[in-house]
Amino acid sequence: MNRNKVSRDGPGCFFPPRLIVRLQIQSTPIIMADQLSPEEKFTLITRNLQEVLGEEKLKQVLQERELKVYWGTATTGKPHVAYFVPMSKIADFLRAGCEVTVLFADLHAYLDNMKAPWELLELRVKYYEQVIKAMLESIGVPLQKLRFIKGTDFQLSREYTLDVYRLSSMVTEHDAKKAGAEVVKQVEHPLLSGLLYPGLQALDEEYLQVDAQFGGVDQRKIFTLAEKYLPSLGYAKRAHLMNPMVPGLTGAKMSSSEEESKIDLLDSKEDVKKKLKKAFCEPRNIQNNGVLSFVKHVLFPLRGEFCIKRDPKWGGDKVYTGFEEVEKDFAEEMIHPGDLKASVEAALNQLLDPIRKKFESAELRKLTNSAYPDPSKTKAGGKGAKTGGGGEDGELVPSRLDIRVGKVISVEKHPDADSLYLEKIDVGEPEPRTVVSGLVAYVSQEDLQDRIVLVLCNLKPQKMRGIESQAMLLCASVEGEPRKVEPLNPPEGSSPGERVFVEGYESEKPDEKLNPKKKVWEKLQVDLKISDECVAQWKDKKLLTKLGHITCKTLKGGNIS
Repeated sequence: MNRNKVSRDGPGCFFPPRLIVRLQIQSTPIIMADQLSPEEKFTLITRNLQEVLGEEKLKQVLQERELKVYWGTATTGKPHVAYFVPMSKIADFLRAGCEVTVLFADLHAYLDNMKAPWELLELRVKYYEQVIKAMLESIGVPLQKLRFIKGTDFQLSREYTLDVYRLSSMVTEHDAKKAGAEVVKQVEHPLLSGLLYPGLQALDEEYLQVDAQFGGVDQRKIFTLAEKYLPSLGYAKRAHLMNPMVPGLTGAKMSSSEEESKIDLLDSKEDVKKKLKKAFCEPRNIQNNGVLSFVKHVLFPLRGEFCIKRDPKWGGDKVYTGFEEVEKDFAEEMIHPGDLKASVEAALNQLLDPIRKKFESAELRKLTNSAYPDPSKTKAGGKGAKTGGGGEDGELVPSRLDIRVGKVISVEKHPDADSLYLEKIDVGEPEPRTVVSGLVAYVSQEDLQDRIVLVLCNLKPQKMRGIESQAMLLCASVEGEPRKVEPLNPPEGSSPGERVFVEGYESEKPDEKLNPKKKVWEKLQVDLKISDECVAQWKDKKLLTKLGHITCKTLKGGNIS
């Protein structure tokens, strides 16, 4: 690039019918919410949204009274900077005089394929409440104008439960699965909990007594399910306000479970700089650009302007009062990606500083560590466990192993070795992996064909008699005469690609590749055993998938290799 070209709580008391809130839009004079016309409120409520369902209903309500809106968030992974997008819209809603409810959807967090362990739900709700309040305070949103509610405060009531049953008698499996397709984790054999999720979210609209629900456009199918089925229960159809999905740092959706795609709200300034430096921000490319999207959906709505900071020799600082001009200049290479990242970094740190400061307290540090425990520091990690759970030089913990469920697609004898099988195994990737295993003397081809197995996927590929083996098929074995070997068995209903983990280490990410010089597999393998109940374990901790335990058929007390 030529730099010279630069020149989701239950029924309760609602707020008073009118909220008096200061409004500052770009350089316009400060005005009050009660000074806005219904048309101006509608414009403020709907600006920067990707889609609105039920516009006429919104306009009708605004002619009569203030709008009641709710936004819900499932309390799973830690909120990240993309949460500033809905926060900035909540600020818009309050400026327009809306009555806003924030729902901490703890029950939904558990129903979504158990993303949040039941025993941690209460702690995570407390963490979400503290961190989201800190976010709102950092952008000047008055908390007294908001209602904060926890899902289980009303979703376990008799009335709500009966409505869940009533709704379940109407919604088809197809509609439930389709509605949650972009929100609930999709697997080949979905749990019933994931099918319930969309219906519960629809019922929340009635039990929170709102006019509209606000969320990301990825929830559109849940919103249309609510519009279809709530009237069947005798309840009103609500309007739906949808934010666009903001790209993460890698260009895809920003996700709590993808560390490289997000900036955590408690990341240090050094971490922010490092992550932004790696962020996808190709010159001229304005598509899937998470850095530009943050400027559009957070900084402009909150501040009404954005300043590009740069050396005078590249044109000096420039203040923009509209995003379209920023986007145009970036597309025409008048803004360098490095200058854009540096300017976003400065603006982002201004938003994060108050949050970091609040979480310096011993009480909130304890809450953070309790809600999101580091498995490498727990007792399960062994006495004297060190900080860190992954990476080439990380602590020796089983989460470093990328063990997945696989399905044997084909199996044949190795062309150059009578004792070896050559298998093609589907591990949830576009193409099956080639695996060479020494199972000829122990398992017949017929027993292996189409079998669901366990596969270690992050070993360094190794040639075996001229053919590269890209993974290892895991088995239980007992030494003796004769030696006995059995492939491990995932729970019934398991699908290729599902992750296998050791209990207590669910949240850790595996190494991309195990360094053979560090002997990580060999050191961890020593403690992989079969219990007297034929359950696979590591140091007395069970190997699991989301569907249950890993087992073998008969080899009690055996080793795993």
